[in-house]
Amino acid sequence: MKFEIMKTEQRFCQSCGMPLNDLNDYGTNADGSKNEEYCKYCYENGQFTQQCTMEEMIEHCAQFVEEFNKDSEHKVTREEAIGQMKMFFPHLKRWRKETTITSHDFQDVMYAGLAPVKQLIMDMADNLPTTYISSVDEEGYPCTKAMLSPRKREGIKEFYFTTNAFSVRVAHYRANPKASIYLCDEKNFRAVMLKGTMEVLTDQDSKNMIWREGDTNYYPGGVTDPNYCVLKFTASEGRFYSDFYPRSFVIE
Repeated sequence: MKFEIMKTEQRFCQSCGMPLNDLNDYGTNADGSKNEEYCKYCYENGQFTQQCTMEEMIEHCAQFVEEFNKDSEHKVTREEAIGQMKMFFPHLKRWRKETTITSHDFQDVMYAGLAPVKQLIMDMADNLPTTYISSVDEEGYPCTKAMLSPRKREGIKEFYFTTNAFSVRVAHYRANPKASIYLCDEKNFRAVMLKGTMEVLTDQDSKNMIWREGDTNYYPGGVTDPNYCVLKFTASEGRFYSDFYPRSFVIE
């Protein structure tokens, strides 16, 4: 079969992101034929020319920023290039994989600045003044609302909020428990979205658990006010963003 380069589709090396413009750019398979997915610098004779992590590949590519700028109308700094690569590289075949994190090994997963992802998420939940929660309405549309930070949480698995029992949001969750919460740290350009389910709790123990002094301003009837209820969000998976670099995880 004759090997032809598609003229209508720009291809990129699925390891370093280099544009594959002609046959001379392509790597080779074990039988000497051209490989359509990787460049000659990353792939030769059916194997990668170097074993490295995605982060190491990004650092390697960053040293060619000045050379790239010579042929580009849009100049970028080394830091900007690294940020763009952190956003682009996870979509390349060689690095395209989701990170599954259980409650046992979550603490061992390191992120930007060597800080554990789990701790970053917990700090955001505890310190950010606003949490965005989403529900699904009767027509299947997502509806998002800004809430005060959670009153209580268990790690990053369970989050508890106060709300009005007679609200539209509660009606949504009672009809469809699918939900998400979103935390956004604008100052540090960091965010997390957690997907899961939302329960509407009206039992007295749950209401007592997160009641605070001053809540009578919102619920004049006190902790037994029929319009006061608790929302319990249980997360099943999430996606964390920092420095243009996303990471997905499963919560068990």
